[in-house]
Amino acid sequence: MAGNGVSEGFSGTWKWMAALAVICIVGGFMALFNPFGATIFAVTLAGWVFLLQGVLQVMHAFRVRDWSGFIWSLGIGVLSLLVGIVLVVDPLAGAIPLTLLVAVLFLATGVAKTMFALSLRPDSGWVWVLASGLVSLLLGVMILAGLPATATTILGLLLGIELVSNGVLFLFVALGLRKLLQD
Repeated sequence: MAGNGVSEGFSGTWKWMAALAVICIVGGFMALFNPFGATIFAVTLAGWVFLLQGVLQVMHAFRVRDWSGFIWSLGIGVLSLLVGIVLVVDPLAGAIPLTLLVAVLFLATGVAKTMFALSLRPDSGWVWVLASGLVSLLLGVMILAGLPATATTILGLLLGIELVSNGVLFLFVALGLRKLLQD
């Protein structure tokens, strides 16, 4: 087993990767079934994350009042609170900027996955990583092309596709790890 670069520490990894694959695939199909609901959920969840981050940032700022960066720290916290409030109170208002952010993230992850796939070549399974990267890139371009008219549903739809794509990738990685461990 040492010859193929797989250590004993990977023995349970394939099971965790398979579980992650199932979670992604199930979540992806749920988002595909109701893309508007998935969009609203994603925006609202982002709002709550901004609220939490804002509260923590403001608390941190007041703990270091004597610090020269106090005003900046407080400003970031207040800004995060305001963004969070807007997203939670009116998720539709936040759908366009969040959709734009997701498009940029899809493009970035698509580039990262593509570069990762090329670094894996000619190892088994590199094509699946490349396919996932290309799907992410395509989704990022599709989101940008549909703005602003389709922001309320495209985010949920494309999020579902991305989750299913990642789930399939994780499934193939898990199966590949299991095969390596059996050899």
